[in-house]
Amino acid sequence: MFIRTTAILSTLFQRLCSHPKNLLVWVGVALCGVGIVVGTYFLSLRTGMDYVRQTGLQRLDVYVAAVDNALEKYDYLPKTLELNRQITGLLLSPRDPERIKAVNTYLEQVNQQAKSSVIYILDVNGIAVASSNWNTPTSFMGADLAFRPYVQAALHDSQGRFYAIGTISNEAGYYFARGIYQHGKLLGVATVKVSLEKLEKNWARGVDNVILVDENNIIILSSEPALKYKTLGSLAPQLSARLGQIHQYDNQTLPSLEWQDIQKFDDGTRVVSLRLPVTQSESVLHTQIHTQTVPTALLTAKTQLLAQTRALTQPNWRFILLSDLNKVKRSARATSAFAAVALSFLVVLFLYLRQRHLAVVQSGLAKERLQRAYENLEQMVQERTSALNSTTLELTQEIKDRHQAQLALELTQNELIQSSKMAVLGQMSAGITHELNQPLTALRTMSDNALVLLDRGHTMEVRNNLSVILELIDRMGAITRQLKVFSRKSPSMLIPVSLRRVIENALFLVERRLELEQVHVVVEVESELASGDIFALGDANRIEQVLVNLFINALDSMLNSERRCLMINVATQCEGHEVAAGAKRVFISVRDSGAGIPDDVVPHLFEPFFTTKPHGLGLGLGLVISSQIVGEFGGILTGKNVLTTIMLDNNAIATGALFTVELAAA
Repeated sequence: MFIRTTAILSTLFQRLCSHPKNLLVWVGVALCGVGIVVGTYFLSLRTGMDYVRQTGLQRLDVYVAAVDNALEKYDYLPKTLELNRQITGLLLSPRDPERIKAVNTYLEQVNQQAKSSVIYILDVNGIAVASSNWNTPTSFMGADLAFRPYVQAALHDSQGRFYAIGTISNEAGYYFARGIYQHGKLLGVATVKVSLEKLEKNWARGVDNVILVDENNIIILSSEPALKYKTLGSLAPQLSARLGQIHQYDNQTLPSLEWQDIQKFDDGTRVVSLRLPVTQSESVLHTQIHTQTVPTALLTAKTQLLAQTRALTQPNWRFILLSDLNKVKRSARATSAFAAVALSFLVVLFLYLRQRHLAVVQSGLAKERLQRAYENLEQMVQERTSALNSTTLELTQEIKDRHQAQLALELTQNELIQSSKMAVLGQMSAGITHELNQPLTALRTMSDNALVLLDRGHTMEVRNNLSVILELIDRMGAITRQLKVFSRKSPSMLIPVSLRRVIENALFLVERRLELEQVHVVVEVESELASGDIFALGDANRIEQVLVNLFINALDSMLNSERRCLMINVATQCEGHEVAAGAKRVFISVRDSGAGIPDDVVPHLFEPFFTTKPHGLGLGLGLVISSQIVGEFGGILTGKNVLTTIMLDNNAIATGALFTVELAAA
């Protein structure tokens, strides 16, 4: 149908153009169409540029407000340091070690709370006498910073602001400085350095191409790192010399981007020509900045961009938003192309209507073919709908089956954990029986003695015997009560758990074996936690189960050791374990003095049914279940060898395996 219609329109067009008058009409129509397409292009280009300018001004306000807010919230900080008596006391006695230590600690705390880069105190000679980074490799302690303009400004008018790259840390930042006075006398300078790198990273993740230019037309922040520390024009020799003296942009060559204004608008917006680092296949700033893979071989080419500028409140900086005009041009070309297509469509439609009477003959055949196509389409829709309904039913049933399987799996896991407890209790049964038999034998003997003494009238001895009997009964009750708590089922609920109590209960359960095997137990708590209790999120009963499993494994590994020592450590930091910023974790480490774990066994520690114990003494599920329990609490159980020697009570003890339980702190 389409081919036939095209042939008909082609024949009609030839007939229309065969007459001279018709040819002139078509030439006029063609010229009119070209005029409409060209006018559409320029109108769309102007509209697109107006839209880019309007939206760019709004986004500039947001960027400027973000930088102003980031700087203004630190403006007060140097002034508040003047109120601290320790700082004024240090400036009066700058060589007092105690004062230096106290001020360094105070500045470190303030720096952490304010989230600034560094805070430091200078004397009247510009020498740093205290700094928040006193204990880092890039410490400012003793540094001579008198050459910095912000130091000179603070020494003369009590306030200084400055952006520069640090000569010690090599990190850029904005400096706030104020003089510290006492009774009108200048004692020194308080300085706060703030990093603006976070803002720059946020810009790099955005869609805008923005640069922040200082008063010397040097780009200090940019959404594209390749533009940083470039200049918008050549620097005067005097200015270059001045920047070198104050080391504002230390180790930076400050090359020029050859910024050139091409067109200016009334609102200050400009079309500029800018030399940017681009590749052979990429000549647009937007494409270069937001492409993930940028070739290392870069060329230089000039491109035209729309630059919109907004000045900051403080300091004398300018924000420049660079918009790619190629997008606007492409949009204008697309609009003009659409206009051309629309005009062509109207011409074709006109020709088609002229020839519509020729299609009447074909209408019957077309209707018949259309009816057949409709019937086929309806049948296909029904078949597709039926298949979709069947698939939906199958998916629904599969979801139900998966849900039931998940419930069964959780039930099986809980039963497996409970079975593991019973297995541990079975291993401890001999020691528990001995613990109960001794008090029972003593109870029998004391009771018989009490009867004899009672017959003889020795009431005081009877009272003493009854007191001993009560103590034995309390001890037996504690044993059975602890076993009842350990063996009961408990739901996995995350609540604050006392780690001191959990460790004591777990050691109580293996106490008899510790005595029989003469194992020395050492419990160490981090100094910061030693003053109070330690709490972690979890379930006390299940954490006890994990620790009992680890204690029993440690005791088994020390059976052939000359010196048996079980070391338990509780801390908030652990070597080899990275803690995310802001996260609070607690680490329980269990180390033994055994022979360690064979190298070929370490990769299989947490595999189900893998065990190195003799047949009948282990199922290979203890560590697997313990790892699962810790994982339910959002923690991690790890194991490794720590083959080293430590000093304990003036004795050298060789250590073996180390297992660490990492939990979330409550």
